[in-house]
Amino acid sequence: MSVDIVRLSQPARDRLVYLKRTTGITQWNVLCRWALLLSLKDASTPLVKDIVTDSNVEMSWKTFAGAHGDLYLALLKQRCVAIGEEPTDDNVQRILTVHLHRGIGYLGADKQMATIEGMVGAVVRV
Repeated sequence: MSVDIVRLSQPARDRLVYLKRTTGITQWNVLCRWALLLSLKDASTPLVKDIVTDSNVEMSWKTFAGAHGDLYLALLKQRCVAIGEEPTDDNVQRILTVHLHRGIGYLGADKQMATIEGMVGAVVRV
């Protein structure tokens, strides 16, 4: 297993609190899944910076990924390979953290994504 615990920074937690209130989605893991996929959809490399995961929000990988843990893990490993990094446990954890936080930023920055319909529209192209 490459990831055991998913942790969030305080700013990410604050954005998720806002999103929970505006979307009606009450589970951290559901919002975090959307955020991860939204960031992975963007082919650009997130700005590399140290993210301090200092909030009181943490969840197990099983809670975060649910029944599709293997798929999320494969996507993270594929992103490692795509940027020329070995898909080691440390690299997968770092990619998860960076993309999760960028995705939360995307969700919090776009007023359209304050609704479930807006979130679906941002990820799925019809």
